[in-house]
Amino acid sequence: MEHQHLETLFFLIFTGAAVMATLSLFARQAMIIGYILVGILLGPWGLGFVNDPELVEGISKIGIMFLLYLLGLDLLPQQLWKMLGEALTVTLLSSVVFMLIGFAVGWVFGYAVLESLLLGVVMMFSSTIIGLKLLPTTTLHHKHTGQIIISILLIQDLIAIVVLLLLQGYGKGGNLVVSVGLQLLNLPLLIGVAWILEKFLLEKLVMRFEQIHEYIFLLAIGWCLGMAELAFYMGLSHEIGALIAGVALASSPISLYITENLKPLRDFFLVMFFFSLGAGFNLSVIHQIILPASLLATALIVLKPLVFTLLLKWSGESILISREVGFRLGQASEFSLLIAVLAVQSGFIPDKTSYLIQLTTLLTFIFSSYIIVVNYPTPIATSDRLRRD
Repeated sequence: MEHQHLETLFFLIFTGAAVMATLSLFARQAMIIGYILVGILLGPWGLGFVNDPELVEGISKIGIMFLLYLLGLDLLPQQLWKMLGEALTVTLLSSVVFMLIGFAVGWVFGYAVLESLLLGVVMMFSSTIIGLKLLPTTTLHHKHTGQIIISILLIQDLIAIVVLLLLQGYGKGGNLVVSVGLQLLNLPLLIGVAWILEKFLLEKLVMRFEQIHEYIFLLAIGWCLGMAELAFYMGLSHEIGALIAGVALASSPISLYITENLKPLRDFFLVMFFFSLGAGFNLSVIHQIILPASLLATALIVLKPLVFTLLLKWSGESILISREVGFRLGQASEFSLLIAVLAVQSGFIPDKTSYLIQLTTLLTFIFSSYIIVVNYPTPIATSDRLRRD
């Protein structure tokens, strides 16, 4: 297959996204939906204008890596410490409920026990991208709603990282306990290295050369890529390294400055990620998985807001805050996609189960983002009344 020129690829992605985003806004839909749809339309299993699956996969990996890094800058560990008990209780109880739902659907549709178990596991997580991207900056950093969302997402992301490490260990063969144990030891080591470098090197460099914006931009990008590569050499993954790089900077006084200056880059990779998500989906298998995927997606969209609302209200939160947090976390996660791909590569599940997870995640992204944009303040709201940056 002839590889496409990057110029053509970027033209198709961003011109197509601009056209579809315009149509989405006129139709009062979330722009994220437009990005996904243009990926499906132009991708290898659509019209085929973007016809290189390996290139699409590469774009997806780069996109999600940078998105996790930039979103990690908003995941303040201090927020978690302030309400660890409540967040841990709500996250663990809700995870059990969602895992049982996913397992039950898989079992009813004839999937093997291990496949059904993985379906249950990936249903536990909510999207960090949608949860934070659709949250106004003032709510994210200065309101209790943002504190709750950040705390729950941080715990979920830690659980997702452990699942990824387990799958990586399974895929390597040999002694599973030894392989996973080494990775679990490398994770805190990586976090420690990130904290030391941030505290004693990165922060000092930024303070000294903060007036040179070009240097700060390069330093922020180099930090992300450096930590991602270090994580990979330590037997983890680029995505885990990028997320840790962001979280390590989150509590630093330079994080808000970097976040503000990298907003255009965040939006750039947001388009690339959701385009590649649509383009990477194999439409030829949709008839085999549409029924269980629709049932799983409907269950998540309906039950996740309800479960989170009930658990948060039981924990002492107001009904309005509980309901808003429930809807903002009412979808599957980008980690679900990473787990699905890694599970296939490691031989844990067949391709069909992976596509089921991908389609379920895709459907929840579309409908959940629409519900949030229509009902709650977001930076990309279709209504002027709800638009908040």
